[in-house]
Amino acid sequence: MNQIADRILYEDNHLIIINKKAGELVQGDKSGDRTLADDVKEYLKVKYSKPGNVYLGIPHRLDRPTTGIVVYAKTEKALVRLTALFRTSDVKKTYWAVVDRLPEKKEGELVHYIVRNTENNKSIALSKEAKGSKIAKLSYRVLASSDHYHLLEIDLHTGRHHQIRAQLAALGIHIKGDLKYGAARSNPDGGISLHARSISFIHPVRKERITVIAPPPSEEPWIYFMGVLQG
Repeated sequence: MNQIADRILYEDNHLIIINKKAGELVQGDKSGDRTLADDVKEYLKVKYSKPGNVYLGIPHRLDRPTTGIVVYAKTEKALVRLTALFRTSDVKKTYWAVVDRLPEKKEGELVHYIVRNTENNKSIALSKEAKGSKIAKLSYRVLASSDHYHLLEIDLHTGRHHQIRAQLAALGIHIKGDLKYGAARSNPDGGISLHARSISFIHPVRKERITVIAPPPSEEPWIYFMGVLQG
C-alpha cells in the first residue's frame, strides 16, 4: 500500500494519477504479469475499506519501460470523459528524454508518418506518407547536456504507438537504454530514459484545468540533469 501511496501525484473522487516506475505494466497483457492497475486497486480497496471488486478505468497507456505519469479513472463517468479527452488534442503531455545525440536545432518540430508493426511491437517513422501510416507530430527543445548525453523536453501533439522513440530514431537519435530503437546498451533496470514529465487537462467532472508534474527517478542520469536544471 505504501508503495503506491508514496507515488500518488493527484487523487480525488474521480481520478488517481500515479508516478509509474520502469518495468511496470499500466494494464494487463499477454505476459500475465502483475500490473500497476492491480496495485492501485489494492491500495484503494484497503484505504477506503471497499468490499468486493474495485473499479479502475484506464483511459491511456504508457510503455512498460517508460516512467512517469499514468492517469486512472475511479468512476465510469470519469473514464468515458477522459477517454474522449485523450483522443483529442485537449490533453497536453510533456516528456523528458535522455538521448545520445543532439538534434540539428536546439528546438523545433518533428513531423513523420508512423507505421506500426504489431508482430515485433515496433513503429517506424517515415518522412513521407505511406499505406497504413498515421501522421505524428511533436515539438522539442534541448534543456541540458552532459559529456555523453542530452536532455530533451518533448511536447506531444499526436499520440502514436512508440511515437517519441520512433521519431527520434528516424533522426539517428536514441533514448538511453532503448535497445529496441537503436541504443548502444541497456539501462541497469531494463527501462529506458523516457519520462512522462507533466500532463494538463480539463477535469472530466469539475471542469477545471489540472496540471500534474512527476519527478523523474532518483538515479542517474536524471539526478545529474535535475542538478543542472536547479542550478
